Amino acid sequence: MIIVMKPRAKQDSILRIKNIIESHGLDAHISTGKQVTIIGVVGDKSKLQDLNLEIYEDVEKIVAVTESYKLANKKFHPDPSVVTVGNVKIGGGNFVIFSGPCAVESKDQLLATAHAIKKAGAHILRGGAYKPRTSPYSFQGLEEEGLKFMKEARDETGLPVVCEVTSLNAIEAAIKYVDMLQIGARNMQNFYLLKEAGKTGLPVLLKRGLSATIDEWLNAAEYIIAEGNPNVVLCERGIRTFETATRNTLDISAIPVIKEKSHLPIIVDPSHATGVRAYVKPLAKGALATGADGLMIETHPNPSCALSDGPQSLTFEQFENLTNELKPIADLIDRKL
Repeated sequence: MIIVMKPRAKQDSILRIKNIIESHGLDAHISTGKQVTIIGVVGDKSKLQDLNLEIYEDVEKIVAVTESYKLANKKFHPDPSVVTVGNVKIGGGNFVIFSGPCAVESKDQLLATAHAIKKAGAHILRGGAYKPRTSPYSFQGLEEEGLKFMKEARDETGLPVVCEVTSLNAIEAAIKYVDMLQIGARNMQNFYLLKEAGKTGLPVLLKRGLSATIDEWLNAAEYIIAEGNPNVVLCERGIRTFETATRNTLDISAIPVIKEKSHLPIIVDPSHATGVRAYVKPLAKGALATGADGLMIETHPNPSCALSDGPQSLTFEQFENLTNELKPIADLIDRKL
């Protein structure tokens, strides 16, 4: 449940309610907005049923939260969250572009990509050092060597870097080199991995699972936030449906639904959603127009030779054309690109 305090409630009143909640073995999460302060209660609320908290000074009302996710819930945190990655802010009216290769293949490949995407307007470099592939015979990534290349690319360009992690060992290696951890679609409900990522304190990019509902996705985010790490960014990357014309089906409706249900920023990955280079640009424009907080676009110096996901990767020229075509849309809807 949440306890809504009256406008301009005194700090003593807020702390009194917080102390009462915690003294009964529950967690209290305070969210201070422009007008009111909300105290979210996490735990067995039946422990408070005989206290009549409504009669305490400066309490406006008590609202039940029926959803199983609490900390990711907009009812707990009415103002949109802004997540900072390096020197980049995601949310709050900004439109952030992540870009880079699906897999880090070599230092030269990654550095060339980093310089090209920065020139074209990208804000964050993405690259896969650990690649969970459908086939065990496909390229699995350079692992820690790839992470070192990512750090070098950050040092040269100033772009913050994000990499997917697939195990505790990968997390322990990645935190030495990257600014943000990514939990991929296949691991969205790997709850142990979510907890460990949350414990690092680093921002986490959480991709939607292949067949996950939005509530399941937000509950996965809850695992990260419950470890004391509120810095979660959601990524819609397409879900599995009956359609075979694209790799997955991009759920563009997830953007307004997430905005209604949660305070967390949401970005869209049209590259993995479609698997087809020609469809990336129109869906990227649609994501911006629908209210997404950013995009993740795969780029490669030579997509035809890519070791992973070449058919969906843009060339440097195509990526620059895309960013140029996004600018008028961003201006139209008052987003900072």
